[in-house]
Amino acid sequence: MLRRAGPFLRHFLLERNCSAGYSPYCSEAKMSRPVQARRLEGVDKNIWVEFVKLATTYSTVNLGQGFPDFPPPEFLKEAFSRAVSGEKHMLHQYTRAFGHPPLVKILAQLFGKLLGRDLDPMTNVMVTVGAYQALFCCFQAFIDEGDEVIIIEPFFDCYEPMVKMAGGTPVYIPLRPKAPKEGKLMSSADWQLDPAELASKFSEQTKAIVLNSPNNPLGKVFSRGELELIADLCVKHDALCISDEVYEWLVYDGKEHIRIASLPGMWDRTVIIGSAGKTFSVTGWKVGWTVGSNRLLQHLRTVHQNSVYHCATAAQDAVAQGFQRELEHYGKPDSYFVQLPRELQQKRDQLVQSLVAVGMKPIIPEGTYFLVADISEFKSEVPDVPNSNEPYDSRFAKWMVKNKGVAAIPLSAFYCEAHKDNYNSFIRFCFAKEDATLKAADDILRKWKLEKTAP
Repeated sequence: MLRRAGPFLRHFLLERNCSAGYSPYCSEAKMSRPVQARRLEGVDKNIWVEFVKLATTYSTVNLGQGFPDFPPPEFLKEAFSRAVSGEKHMLHQYTRAFGHPPLVKILAQLFGKLLGRDLDPMTNVMVTVGAYQALFCCFQAFIDEGDEVIIIEPFFDCYEPMVKMAGGTPVYIPLRPKAPKEGKLMSSADWQLDPAELASKFSEQTKAIVLNSPNNPLGKVFSRGELELIADLCVKHDALCISDEVYEWLVYDGKEHIRIASLPGMWDRTVIIGSAGKTFSVTGWKVGWTVGSNRLLQHLRTVHQNSVYHCATAAQDAVAQGFQRELEHYGKPDSYFVQLPRELQQKRDQLVQSLVAVGMKPIIPEGTYFLVADISEFKSEVPDVPNSNEPYDSRFAKWMVKNKGVAAIPLSAFYCEAHKDNYNSFIRFCFAKEDATLKAADDILRKWKLEKTAP
């Protein structure tokens, strides 16, 4: 009888313990200790989550997110097809953790040519899961508690949380706009660093500065003089430079992208970050890289091997073939690195005309595929809300996507909390879109203009 009663007794005791919150099997039992690591405090919000959802729900034309809606070049698609369907079955398996050998070799060859130095593919190049992971590796490898990292505003929004998660302290310095000449549209070149202000941001605690040229979101291409100013301060204060150069091939109007690592004293203290997503219009492949001295990259490899460890082999192989093709066509008219910026410059100019037509004041970008526009003239149509915690550009962008069907990103999202209200009259558009997409945007904007001027 006792043996037969056992299961019923166990069931009775389990139910009694659950009701008291004692049993590990009870769904009502909850942990009382905090589960969130301190490094996540204050970095949980992300502008892209909110605006991607809005764009998906309301937009007819999405000019907010930074990716092309046109296909990558045929030679790259063919390379990927060969990688996944060809006879090289090992391309479906692990490759070298720090970079597929064909890819690091061609990257070393190309960047050696660009930088004017011999690069070892095994020690001076590391492949990452997109430029995003390359940035994460840099901050985790170099930044300790108490280290300061100078961030130039406006900045790509992941810099700030990544610095904080590593235990560092962001120190912000804004690019300050200067008024353009009478009758001229502002250029991204009109946004400049104040030399004295920049120098004041460096201290004994400065471990690194983050440089993004060409700059997202502004499209600014830093001049040689500006880069020399940054380089001199890095050398003087023995600071590192994390150089985000993912838009290195996307420069317009005859501008030149200068790599800060090529300046005197900077090779040994700079990590260059690149992206196949931006280079070949394949953002979904998530292939990025770092280039730098072994003294620096050895620490990135430690972070990499203890986090993602490995990147997709077939995608790396296809990118390697793409770079091989581009190296053979380097500087020639049929080079994708020549063709893509030429096409994007036309798209840029097309969007500029559309924005001017509706009454916005675009800032002409020298690089990237982003364009920032001044929306100050719209405050009568979309009034400001006094004492609101939400920046004006954020509310305007939400209003525009809901009421006009065009998605863009508020510029204040690219500033620290203390500076958001100083730059809340601008929104960012992406013009890496098919002509049909830009035409649809133009139709909406010109209809909007007619509605504004109608009696």
